[in-house]
Amino acid sequence: MAKILKGAAFGTGFWSKYQISGWHEIEGVRITALYNRTPERAHTMANHFGIDACHVYSDPKTLLENEDIDFIDIITNAETHNTLTKLAASYKKDVVCQKPMAASYKEAQDMCESCATAGVKLFINENFRFQAPVRRAKEILESGVLGTVYKAHVDFCSGFPVFENQPFLKEIERFILIDIGTHVLDVSRFLLGEAKTVFCRIKRVNPTIKGEDVANVFMEMESGAHCICEMSYASIVEDEAFPQPTLYIEGDRGSLRLSAHGAIKVTTRKGVIRETVIPTMYDWVDPAYLVTHSSIVDAQRNIAQGLNGGLAETTGDDNLKTLRLVYACYDSLGCGLVKV
Repeated sequence: MAKILKGAAFGTGFWSKYQISGWHEIEGVRITALYNRTPERAHTMANHFGIDACHVYSDPKTLLENEDIDFIDIITNAETHNTLTKLAASYKKDVVCQKPMAASYKEAQDMCESCATAGVKLFINENFRFQAPVRRAKEILESGVLGTVYKAHVDFCSGFPVFENQPFLKEIERFILIDIGTHVLDVSRFLLGEAKTVFCRIKRVNPTIKGEDVANVFMEMESGAHCICEMSYASIVEDEAFPQPTLYIEGDRGSLRLSAHGAIKVTTRKGVIRETVIPTMYDWVDPAYLVTHSSIVDAQRNIAQGLNGGLAETTGDDNLKTLRLVYACYDSLGCGLVKV
């Protein structure tokens, strides 16, 4: 019988139910222990997943000392990621971490270095690139049907009431580039490769929040293509795409448009081909988050390959490149064009 890969979830807040559900869709992976600084919330989650109370902790060190696990999945706020990663690395446990990787670029570098020094693996649970429509767009790009890509839009413009179920987001002084920019810029890298330069401008439209809720980014990619990323939680849209990014990619032989609800249209001189990509509807998925919740499973299946010694896409070192773009955007606010 194959060995079960056992993990502990660190954090039992809003996203933990979906993260743990995602792990349990993968054969050979189980979350067997929980940590949360508020024990009541951890016990509620333990009851939901049938985890015995003796495997619930309010101290992360005590969990690591007592549980036979292979990895931890950090689902806490970004300010705790570096400390928890270093703690797990000191116990020789592999680390999976929610995005954004850390509260600063320096802390993200520290996380990568700590894990490398300890000889443990670090993966970031970056799932937007695993959304089924985005994966299909990548397949179409790689088919060559568009020819050489010279321009692209990777956008996330929404009026979804994100602050209602995550009110803490109102208090973040750097908001949309950290919250959504990590996803959007990672998708840009996944589809188009690395960027050479970044130019960014931001706005705050919602007067009740501290951070920016609109960001517009222009990048020149190493391929020579131009990539424009528009991000907004202040938009009033005709067809809400949340939580899916939309794409418009132009090549010298054709164009691809990914619209809301997984609608893909490929246009060449031969005509237009349309298809709709439908994500897997697991029984635990919130329909309002379908495309993202479904992609959690595919992201974590890929990470499980890495935990088992295979290849995985969203390593700490890879996600550090995405985070570098996020902070280059903030640097651009003060000095214009930034070389990456």
